[in-house]
Amino acid sequence: MKHKEIPSKEHLSYLRKTQKKNVVVLILRVSLLLLLLGVWELATAMNWVNPFITSSPSRILKTIGEMYKSGTLFYHVGTTLWETLVGFFLAVALGYGIALLLWWSEIFRRVSEPYLVVLNALPKIALGPLIIIWCGTGSVAIVFMTVIIGLIIAIMNMLSGFMATEEGKLLLMRSMGASKAQILTKLVIPSSLPNFISMLKINVGMAWIGSIMGEYIVSKAGIGYLIVYGGQVFKLDLVMSAVFILCVLAAAMYAIVAMIEKLVIKNK
Repeated sequence: MKHKEIPSKEHLSYLRKTQKKNVVVLILRVSLLLLLLGVWELATAMNWVNPFITSSPSRILKTIGEMYKSGTLFYHVGTTLWETLVGFFLAVALGYGIALLLWWSEIFRRVSEPYLVVLNALPKIALGPLIIIWCGTGSVAIVFMTVIIGLIIAIMNMLSGFMATEEGKLLLMRSMGASKAQILTKLVIPSSLPNFISMLKINVGMAWIGSIMGEYIVSKAGIGYLIVYGGQVFKLDLVMSAVFILCVLAAAMYAIVAMIEKLVIKNK
C-alpha cells in the first residue's frame, strides 16, 4: 500500500506564492484590458478621435447585438469556425504524417528539404487565383488555403522535434537490437511531444490566418467576408466587430491547446 507523500512547509509556501503570483498576473491582465477599453470609449465619447473611423467598445457591442437579433451572427461565425477547424486538423494530421515519413527515410528527407524551404517562403496569397480555379469559390477553397498555410509549418516543426532526439538514447536502443519502428514509437514520438504542443500553438494562429485570407479572396459568408464587406461600404463598426469576434475565437482556441498542454504535462 502506497503512503501519500506529505508536502513540506517550504513546498507549501512555494505553492502559495506561485498561486498568489498567478492571481496578481490575472488581475493585472484584466485591469489592463478594462483600462484600454475605457480609454478607447472615453476618447470616442469626448470626440478626441473620430468614432466613425475608430469605432468604440459600445458601438461594437451594439453591432454584435444587432447581428445576433438578425440571426446572422452565428451563421458567419459558424462558417469561419468550421473552415478553420477543418483546415487546422487537416494541416496538423498531414504535417505530422509527412514529418514521420521524412524522419523514416533520409533520402526522402534530403530530397524534400529544399522544396519545403521554398514552399515555406512562398507567399500563399499568390496562389489565390489558382486556388479559385482548382477548388472553385466555395468553402473548399478556403479550407485548402488554411491547410497549405499550416502544413509546411507543421512538417518543419515536427521534423525538427523528431531529429532532435538525443543521439545517446538512439545508440542505446540500437545496441539493444530495437527496430526502427520500436525506436520511433518508444523514443522519438514521446520525446517530440513538446514540439507537437508548440506546433499546435503556432498552427492555431496559422489556421485563422488561412481561413480569413481565404475569405478575403473568395467567400459569401464568414468573418473575413464581414471585414471585406464592411470596408467596402464603410461600415467600420462592422469591421471592428468582426475583428473583435475573431480575437475572441482565436484566444479560445489557443486556450484549449494550452489546457491540453497542462493535462499532458500533468499526466506525463
